[in-house]
Amino acid sequence: MNPTHLAPALLAGSNPFARGYDNLHIERLLLITYEDDCPPCFRPVHDSQVHLPDHELQLFPCLFNDDFALISEGQSIAEELNERCQSTGLVCQVIYAVMGEMLNERHHVGDLYSLEEAQAMVHRLRFETGHYSRAWEISTAHLPDEAMVYLGEWISHFASRQTGLLFELFMLPDCCGIGCKLIGTPWTDDNLLNIEGQPYSRLRQEQFDAGTPEALVSVLYLAALAGVRLLIFDPDAAVLDGLAIFDE
Repeated sequence: MNPTHLAPALLAGSNPFARGYDNLHIERLLLITYEDDCPPCFRPVHDSQVHLPDHELQLFPCLFNDDFALISEGQSIAEELNERCQSTGLVCQVIYAVMGEMLNERHHVGDLYSLEEAQAMVHRLRFETGHYSRAWEISTAHLPDEAMVYLGEWISHFASRQTGLLFELFMLPDCCGIGCKLIGTPWTDDNLLNIEGQPYSRLRQEQFDAGTPEALVSVLYLAALAGVRLLIFDPDAAVLDGLAIFDE
């Protein structure tokens, strides 16, 4: 059996299991206009002025460089900081930018105009229900026959034992499905070194040495990398766009 298609997104290095953002946080930025022929720019307030409330920032003239901005009216600015700022402008708006990470890549999620609105967005996006909510149900078409046979045989012979490979298997008889609980996610080198004292390459080799089919190892890795905790293979479930499909 061979995979019949692999979506371009996966070929480009993305992960079809990836959903949501990690490390959501809020950055207060100043929207600055300056020379007439230049587009507005965004800069954070320098640490020496982070205590200033929004109303003492907005609509005030400022000095800025590539890294930060300083309000120049009514504020005392150290000479060394003044020398580092070669540009002048006007703060038109205070922006609360919501930032996050997905698969260790930084993303700009959106801009709000008050801290309260930004905090509300972060609260909604986090779902704050714990890792147990990260469950997926995907078609068994994503595994070749040998992988399904492996899963069935393991459950039949070792139903009361853990695999020792950072995943546990269980049967769902009513739907002829097989469930898999992933342990220690995400399976990044940093996380696995912290909890297991070994990188992912070592775990992967241990899974191969135990006879785990390569297709199953690959699917579990993608799921675990995205923080999935429960993965169910069901013959009646939908296929996941971007994941390899196996046919006769």
